[in-house]
Amino acid sequence: MKPSDKRAAARKTRKVKEGAAIPTFGLYGETSTPGLQLLHIEEVQSRSRLFHWEIEPHVHQGLYQVLWVQQGVAQVVLDERREEVTGPAAIVVPPGVVHGFRFAPDTDGLVLTLSARFLMEGEFQAVGEAFGVLFAAPGVLQFVPDDTIAARLAGLLRELAAEFALPGMGESPIASWLARAVMWRLAQTCAQRKQPQGERAYRHQALFTRFLLLVEQHFLEHWSLERYASRLGLSTPRLNRLVRAESGRSALELVHERLTREACRRLVYVAAPAANLATELGFEDPAYFSRFFKRRTGMSPHRYRQQHTTAH
Repeated sequence: MKPSDKRAAARKTRKVKEGAAIPTFGLYGETSTPGLQLLHIEEVQSRSRLFHWEIEPHVHQGLYQVLWVQQGVAQVVLDERREEVTGPAAIVVPPGVVHGFRFAPDTDGLVLTLSARFLMEGEFQAVGEAFGVLFAAPGVLQFVPDDTIAARLAGLLRELAAEFALPGMGESPIASWLARAVMWRLAQTCAQRKQPQGERAYRHQALFTRFLLLVEQHFLEHWSLERYASRLGLSTPRLNRLVRAESGRSALELVHERLTREACRRLVYVAAPAANLATELGFEDPAYFSRFFKRRTGMSPHRYRQQHTTAH
């Protein structure tokens, strides 16, 4: 894509709050290509310089991204969450999460993008539940400057970028091996920080991760807790005990939290009437959606949109 085309795409994303949908890209500013078996890595600077160091909020469908900030500072948007990240750090972005970045000039880092198909095929299945923990939700893995794991991750990513740049890369398995090594290191770090205690705790964590992934897939369908429990081979009381032990909240609270987060996201980024959004979110009655939202946030949908649109 030419720089002028990319700048035009950047201007288009600024109309998100006036238009009908959050921009969906393959790579930022480029048309999404469904079904592509994708492995892509590039320097942070290669794209962000073209957009004056700002990647405006957008979404990817079916793509997993890790943005590695080696040095520098980034203002990060992950759905309605905003924070400042200083390198070294890994920013984890699952599919469907609205994300955007504002980088300090000359920030050094890499962006790794992988398709769901790439991640689930072949030997990568060995990552298993740890990968589910890593991408169960958007987040930031912060490292201290002299961290050994951070140095290893940076080395693997640099090797991957160098391999990716070679002619005929598509015929070589080395880039895939390096990408899987990066994912393994990140998943391992994420799992270790959650500090599972013993085999029983690991099994509980694995079930909890499966529950989170099911919620992500079906929360818009308003599945009952009985249906979630049945899919996991659990009784509803046992599901509640498991979720409360892992998160301190009930299973229904987590489902409602995910639904509320999606409602907040759409109210901020999609300029459609609240009644239309209620239908998209699976509510048959817009008035019930308003009561649900106000009970969860303390504000009506209209008030929430007004406050957060003004803040942006």
